[in-house]
Amino acid sequence: MAKIQLKPNTVLCPVPAVMVSCGTPEGKHNIITIAWAGTVCSDPPMLSIAVRPLRHSYRMIEDTGEFVVNIPSSSMTETMDYCGLVSGRDVDKFAERGLTAVPSSQLQCAPLIAECPVNLECKVEQKLMLGSHALFLARIVAVQADADVLDAQQHIDHKLARPVAYAGSRYYELGDYLGRFGFSKQ
Repeated sequence: MAKIQLKPNTVLCPVPAVMVSCGTPEGKHNIITIAWAGTVCSDPPMLSIAVRPLRHSYRMIEDTGEFVVNIPSSSMTETMDYCGLVSGRDVDKFAERGLTAVPSSQLQCAPLIAECPVNLECKVEQKLMLGSHALFLARIVAVQADADVLDAQQHIDHKLARPVAYAGSRYYELGDYLGRFGFSKQ
């Protein structure tokens, strides 16, 4: 099949769609929806998020050096989308969408979103300015998960958690199980 060369752009997909919560020492909280998040290291466990400096959450994350990556279930897609469209400068997204801010176990300012089945508490280790976005590299210092999305071995069952994927400006629920890492060599 013939290939057609396209201009360079961000077509890597799918990527996770997550709700990142952050806060201030004075107790103000915000949520930013991010699709530019990913795992960057397993030991120590680390991830990255890319945030535009003009976003309201950027200063909170930069000033406190912490945030929570909340993984919403697909039933929360409308709320997740809303939190990416409305600025926290103008709206209290927790109040507006009926979300519950729960104190983190390891962080001082950034709360968990109780309604998300999985929450990753993160401390920033490095910030890289990349152009339109700053990349925050952060250590995962705690993981919280709802008991009803865990299997018998206390691992997250993603079929039960129902995380959201983002591809081409569209949201998708994960599909069928295709195999476990290493299944091709069995």
